[in-house]
Amino acid sequence: MNEGLRVSLPWQSGVLDPQGPIGLAERTILFNATAIMLAVVIPTIILTLVFAWWFRQTNTKARYLPDWSYSGSIELVVWSIPVLVIVFLGGIAWVGSHDLDPAKPIESTVQPIRIQVVSMDWKWLFIYPDHGVAAVNRLVVPAATPISFQLTSATVMNSFFVPQLGSQIYTMAGMTTRLHLQADKPGTYPGISAQFSGEGFSGMRFDVVAQSESDFAAWLAETRSNGRALDATSYAELEKPTMALPPSTFGSVTANFFDGIVKMDMHGPMPISTRPSAPAHHHGK
Repeated sequence: MNEGLRVSLPWQSGVLDPQGPIGLAERTILFNATAIMLAVVIPTIILTLVFAWWFRQTNTKARYLPDWSYSGSIELVVWSIPVLVIVFLGGIAWVGSHDLDPAKPIESTVQPIRIQVVSMDWKWLFIYPDHGVAAVNRLVVPAATPISFQLTSATVMNSFFVPQLGSQIYTMAGMTTRLHLQADKPGTYPGISAQFSGEGFSGMRFDVVAQSESDFAAWLAETRSNGRALDATSYAELEKPTMALPPSTFGSVTANFFDGIVKMDMHGPMPISTRPSAPAHHHGK
């Protein structure tokens, strides 16, 4: 097919095209729940058409029972089917919600990579605490490696969502949430903000780029060499509301930077001079 004519269909880049264990498990739950409901809906539609055809006015073979009022067999069927549907759907939801708890680590022999996420107006900041680098609006990770996310917000409530990898999770100022995802193979997976957060909400998009171990190591080396530092001064500039900000990176990050963002939203702003290791916070959005 001509590359210029290729069209990405909705199910080829969303929850129906999972590229990780969490997304795959969620798709299975969706399909199972849909199958259970269709097992009720389809027979109901068919029987409705059959009854309408059989009991039509011109069918003299149909029994007319104007005084009929009760059937134990029918009562058993019409009550047992909904009960079974609720039991099956409830079981799927209960088991799935525990197995896919966002805070539950993914079982793997590979050491997870830690990523700290900050939702801002209107951009995403990704901090790699174990590697001493950071990125804006582009998340690069090694493929087939569990990702342990710690998330917060520097402004209003938001929602972090990578449809092909799995669960969405909310970000809120002054607190942290947890999420574990994994990209099974190298590729680029679109991420979005799934929570309205103001004028630039629709542009809060980012890419998750899963790479081989060697490519990821090369990206880290290149990022560390760019010379830009994520500190109180650069964060104050980054925190200003901006839309459609192109991806960028920081070659170094002030120690405990993410914790400083969380604490500032818990206790309010402090002068930069009194907290040299923490970023400035912008209120009044």
